[in-house]
Amino acid sequence: MSKDLHPTMDPTKMGIGRSIAVLTSGGDAQGMNAAVRATVRVGLYTGAKVYFVHEGYQGLVDGGDHIRPATWESVSMMLQLGGTVIGSARCKDFRSREGRMKAACNLVKLGITNLCVIGGDGSLTGANQFRTEWSGLLADLVRAGKITAEEAKKSSHLNIVGMVGSIDNDFCGTDMTIGTDSALHRIIEVVDAITTTAQSHQRTFILEVMGRHCGYLALVSALACGADWVFIPEMPPDDGWENHLCRRLTDQRSRGSRLNVIIVAEGAISSDGKPITSDQIKKLVTDRLGFDTRTTILGHVQRGGTPSAFDRILGSRMGVEAVMALLEATPDTPACVVSLSGNQAIRLPLMECVQVTKDVTAAMASGKFDEAIKLRGKSFENNWNTYKLLAHINPPDVKSNINVAVMNIGAPCAGMNAAVRAAVKMGIIQGHSMFAVHDGFDGLAHGQIEPINWTTVSGWTGKGGSVLGTKRTLPGKLLEEISENIAKFNLHALIIIGGFEAYVGGLEMVQAREKYEEMCIPMVVIPATVSNNVPGSDFSIGADTALNTITSTCDRIKQSAAGTKRRVFIVETMGGYCGYLATMAGLAAGADAAYIYEEKFNIRDLETNVEHLVEKMKTTVKRGLILRNENCNANYTTDFIFNLYSEEGRGVFDCRKNILGHMQQGGTPTPFDRNFATKMGAKSILWLTEKLKECYRHGRIFANTPDSACVLGMRKRALTFQPLDDLKADTDFEHRIPKTQWWLKIRPIMKILAKYDIKLDTSEHADMEHVFNKRGNHLK
Repeated sequence: MSKDLHPTMDPTKMGIGRSIAVLTSGGDAQGMNAAVRATVRVGLYTGAKVYFVHEGYQGLVDGGDHIRPATWESVSMMLQLGGTVIGSARCKDFRSREGRMKAACNLVKLGITNLCVIGGDGSLTGANQFRTEWSGLLADLVRAGKITAEEAKKSSHLNIVGMVGSIDNDFCGTDMTIGTDSALHRIIEVVDAITTTAQSHQRTFILEVMGRHCGYLALVSALACGADWVFIPEMPPDDGWENHLCRRLTDQRSRGSRLNVIIVAEGAISSDGKPITSDQIKKLVTDRLGFDTRTTILGHVQRGGTPSAFDRILGSRMGVEAVMALLEATPDTPACVVSLSGNQAIRLPLMECVQVTKDVTAAMASGKFDEAIKLRGKSFENNWNTYKLLAHINPPDVKSNINVAVMNIGAPCAGMNAAVRAAVKMGIIQGHSMFAVHDGFDGLAHGQIEPINWTTVSGWTGKGGSVLGTKRTLPGKLLEEISENIAKFNLHALIIIGGFEAYVGGLEMVQAREKYEEMCIPMVVIPATVSNNVPGSDFSIGADTALNTITSTCDRIKQSAAGTKRRVFIVETMGGYCGYLATMAGLAAGADAAYIYEEKFNIRDLETNVEHLVEKMKTTVKRGLILRNENCNANYTTDFIFNLYSEEGRGVFDCRKNILGHMQQGGTPTPFDRNFATKMGAKSILWLTEKLKECYRHGRIFANTPDSACVLGMRKRALTFQPLDDLKADTDFEHRIPKTQWWLKIRPIMKILAKYDIKLDTSEHADMEHVFNKRGNHLK
């Protein structure tokens, strides 16, 4: 991040006299509409003129009615729609210079010199070529008498910014492309449905997912559902895989499993480059093992449906960044793609990303598969390594004589079970004996501790809630009993999975080390709570599932309001004092306001919001959505706000209120939560195994240093372990939230997209980065 070159520039005047066109090209992806909506609204906010280009590059070439001015209201109600509302088409004409000349002519006539392209690598490469040829195309147009020299001078330079919309996540340099998370939602919905029928009949299911050149969807789906085998183009199976696969399936059945799931990417190949098809696998399993086997090819289902909350937020944030990148570009700035790395918006040179993406394909074609996986980036590599560890290794014969206990603390949330499963499996792989503690610290104090094995946790990834049982009780008053049970069961390490109580409970256990030697064992806290309020982590397991629940409920509420007209809904969300859910759901559902504890508000602010809605009712968008975090203000309660809005809006709009309550803690975990929990569970065991070696002295384990009790959290771009003690300074214990929260910075985006006249802080913006950093590591 760097200070802006124009710290005095008013963002609402940045675009005056400029024109921006937005188009979607190539295969459609859920979340493209969110990106289009944000580009249009932020463009208009900066004072620029914004145009839709309908039907992708074809519309650019054909011109006329295909290029139309966009208004604020024209992008209303499109946030929750899948696909792309402005249409997309494969375009042969744009591939010829003649076609590109027509496109250039159309843009020059409208004075458009800023182009925002949402599509895959092919679409973005085309955009870059267009930009490179721009001055030549203009010279040809002047010679042909199609445009005047004056018009050419006015449009002498074309700025291009790309956003990657592709469900395959096949573009290097970006953590996630628009549409990937939604495609995973579709796949996991199908896997969950298939699992129930497969278990009834003891069947083997082969699921073919999209991904001709990239195995991301297949790999993450396999991790998220605990599949028995996955075939991806980047890493063909070893020779003789047929025997290995059959052995693996038989082994699973002999352990009591009633089903097998095999996931195949459509581009899966063997080590000699030949395709591996679902039919081929089905024939193998049926002929050799006689298992009842079924194949399901998901096809275009993966592209369809409503975008997930993540894709809406991703599209919205990238749309904002794209407009800023366009308006800050100079003739010397290379064409860039805006992307997300961890939770940060970044800009990357478009052609560098395209080159690395091509390098992956070249590496695969020449059989350098390890290199292909490295080029795909860190997150792909981590997914692959976690998958290999959890799926393909048989438990070792030699035991480590280490006992590790796993427990859940606080309110239940989706993904807790996935974390337990990963920890148990990884612990067994490391040779440890794993123990389950039921009902949190209560269970630890009352001896509700029992061994847990590989078979017990199979099928847990897709289960919501907490199978182990969880309570909010803290260990402070139970230390005597807890230390006795740690000694009685000979526990050498502890994994605490839960919310703010897990963090505070961990701290109390660490403080008790002075008095109780039994507490001197390594401990790790894994944040799991819908509130996302655990210090030391940007994300908690369970928050993504809750966010999707709120978003889909708000979609339905908005639909109802759109039907009745002139109606404002006030929706109360969970989160304790943490406004994460209200803010992010506000961004994902297109809310008019979100009241949170972290951003103080008074009666004048409420008045402003009411006036804003009164104005809105004069437009064609006759509905409102207001979110309120449950603890945002002790006096301005949901009832108070409802009554105030009802009174002030009388005769203009009527109000309804909804309190979402505990539905936010339930449901099956989203693919993100399953994958995140799996990685966290596995990583916690690997860290504990190393810590136990460090703490082993004179024939016993003794851990009393601050760094032997940590929170495992996601920080910007990496999973990191931070001592519980070190995080105290950044914690507001009274309100149970961290003192610094990254997501507060993106609140202004929600307000701008809801048409509030506020200043967007451009003092901190994404600098252009490079796809490879100095050590040659890929950013992803």
